[in-house]
Order: sequence, then C-alpha cells, then structure tokens
Amino acid sequence: MRDTTPNPKRQCSPQDDVKKRVLVSWSSGKDSAWMMYQLQQRPDIEIIALHTSFNQTVERVTMHAVTRELVSQQARRMKLPVWPLELPFPCTNEIFEDRFTAICEQAMREKITHFCFGDLYLSDVREYRVNLLMETGLEPLFPIWCGGMGKQTGKIAREMIAAGFRSIVTCVDPQQVSPKLLGREFDAEFLRDLPEHVDPCGERGEFHTFCFEGPIYPEPIPIQRGRKVHRDGFDFLDLKFPND
Repeated sequence: MRDTTPNPKRQCSPQDDVKKRVLVSWSSGKDSAWMMYQLQQRPDIEIIALHTSFNQTVERVTMHAVTRELVSQQARRMKLPVWPLELPFPCTNEIFEDRFTAICEQAMREKITHFCFGDLYLSDVREYRVNLLMETGLEPLFPIWCGGMGKQTGKIAREMIAAGFRSIVTCVDPQQVSPKLLGREFDAEFLRDLPEHVDPCGERGEFHTFCFEGPIYPEPIPIQRGRKVHRDGFDFLDLKFPND
C-alpha cells in the first residue's frame, strides 16, 4: 500500500512550480555563453532577455569591442531580445549606475525576478553587483560562480571547449598578456600557450572573447577578421559579420 503520509520536511507551496524569470548579463563572450548553457539546463529558469553594455562612442560592446550586429546575430539564434545599456566614453560610475537602474526598472515592469551574471570568482565584483541590485527588487544569480580565487577556472575552460563552444579573442590587455594572443581561438592550444600567471578564463581582464559557435546556437555565426588596433591601452580585433 502506497504511503500517503505528508513529508514534514517538504510541504508543497503554490510557488513550487513558478519559474525564475531572468535577465542575463550578456557580454558576447565565452563566459556569458557558458552561463547561458547552464541556465538552459535548469527547469526552474525562464530566460527573458539579454542585457548588454555598449560604448556609444564606437558602437561596440564595452571592453569586448564586438559590433552590435554580431550581438544581434547571437540573440537571434537564441531567440531573445537585447536590452542595451548605452554608455558614453568615458563613463562615470554615477552615469553607469543611473542607466543600470533604468534597466532594472524595465525588468521589474516585465515581471523579471532575477538578474544573472557570469562572474567566476572575483568577490569584489560580485559584491558590487549585489549592492547594485539591493534596492531594485531583483535578485542576483551567479550560475557559474566557482570561488576559490580561480582554482577551478582551468577546469571550466576545458569544459567549455569540450562542450563545443568556439570563441575568438577580441581584446587583450598588453600589460598582462602578449598582444600576439589577439585573434586566436580559445582552444586547448590557446590554454597551453598562456603564461602560468594568467587566468585561463581571463577573469582578471587579461583577455576578452566573442563566442561564435556552441550548443546554445542552432548554427554558427560567420565572422570576418578585420584589422587590429591599439586604443586606450588595449589591443582590439575588429571582428565583423560578413554583411555588416
């Protein structure tokens, strides 16, 4: 005979089947793509939109230097809208926080409950994001957080590659890594060529990427390599969509 006695440790709630409606902080790079992949595996998550910060001066993703068209191509393949955060250059913290608050207000109107970030282990960055959301009504999520001062990032990098994610390095900090890494594909050979002091995922800003292929897309995004430029202390690759 089946036991129908209620479990005192687990009482059903009307909210048990309610999904988290999430806004995903999307940089266009490998970490964002890996975060998206993890979120897609979770039955408690409903992904509503992507949030991307753009440098208004050059019309590209902040730091990654990826064009709007390439971000649009990513979003189309995931069938998600992009909520842009338009930032001047240079940008003060006050301007950023005011415009970020406006994005959060939009999210609340859309009944979004959580804001997802692809941070891995920098506790000060995580704390800053948590504080930003403190008065907004949105809860922060860190789906790929590993902590431990980056001890797991080598493993995570290899898992990304093994899962079929392909990304290209679009920005490097020449104070931390060789400019020769610019334009390289983020693969096993790239990881072997990194100096020991460099985080395998570039979590400390050593390099940034654009993810053009992986299990989150039904088809790869075609890309064209353009010229390399040095600007504001960083080296960038001008990456374009063929029709851009």
